[in-house]
Amino acid sequence: MSRARTAGRTGGSTRRPRALAAVLLALAATATATACSARDERPAVVVTTNILGDVTREIVGDEADVTVLMKPNADPHSFGLSAVQAAELEQADLIVHNGLGLEENVQRHVDAARESGTATFAAGEAADPLSFHAPGDGGPRSGAGTPDPHFWTDPDRMRKAANLIADQVVEHVDGVDAQAVRANADRYTAELTRLSAWMGRTLGRVPPEGRSLVTNHHVFGYLADRFGFRVIGAVIPSGTTLASPSSSDLRSLTRAMEKAGVRTVFADSSQPTRLAEVLRAEMGGQVRVVELYSESLTADGEGADTYLRMMRANTTAMAEGLTGT
Repeated sequence: MSRARTAGRTGGSTRRPRALAAVLLALAATATATACSARDERPAVVVTTNILGDVTREIVGDEADVTVLMKPNADPHSFGLSAVQAAELEQADLIVHNGLGLEENVQRHVDAARESGTATFAAGEAADPLSFHAPGDGGPRSGAGTPDPHFWTDPDRMRKAANLIADQVVEHVDGVDAQAVRANADRYTAELTRLSAWMGRTLGRVPPEGRSLVTNHHVFGYLADRFGFRVIGAVIPSGTTLASPSSSDLRSLTRAMEKAGVRTVFADSSQPTRLAEVLRAEMGGQVRVVELYSESLTADGEGADTYLRMMRANTTAMAEGLTGT
């Protein structure tokens, strides 16, 4: 009897905690489902590159979630996506990407998302793109030719792109406060106007005979076009870091530099400076290599963690590198 009663009490005691646990699990599941539903209902903007990601976050503010696919200090020409990131693209309300061939390993995912009905915006294609210039012709050109994707080196074109991003957010992202987005865009484009004026004054210190640029690859054509510089050439004679120079390319560039009296090479901070060092060896060591943040933002606190800080750091380094100060 005693054992029977004890067993009965033990069984009842076991059932009560199990029932309580089941209730708690049900409540937790309900809370989780509610939270997921709330997250799913929040509008989402996905941006491919971190430079455009920073600008887009300034414009969107708190009106939507902004996901940036490219990590700090990455190369936009070579970075790829995980399966999770590819899925995020198709679930977005709006995708902002550079276009013009910049995101070489990501474009097919953007195309797939667009074909499935996701709104996409190619900022570079809407910012009056230039084509790459031929060596020695003095600068980039508008019109026919291979398009140059590096439009952000011109702050005035970035200002145009920022306003267009605001238009896209208002048009395609349901639930945002259009007035707030427009106010954010007005504030940020005013900062870009001030940036452009400051860059003009700072680069204006470079004398006419010193306004020639040689870079690791063709990346500053828009800056040259905006502020009156001449692109002599690049160590990698291409708009992508995935190309490689030949020995004849290096010889041609060396001759062009010697003819123009150029002794400074600007190398992309997201790429090793080995190629620029090779050029230094070709010219007998009389070449100064200056690193710029040309294609990627850095992590927080590393000198170029926003577009505005990147452009100011590059402008200062460029002015000092070309004047010897």
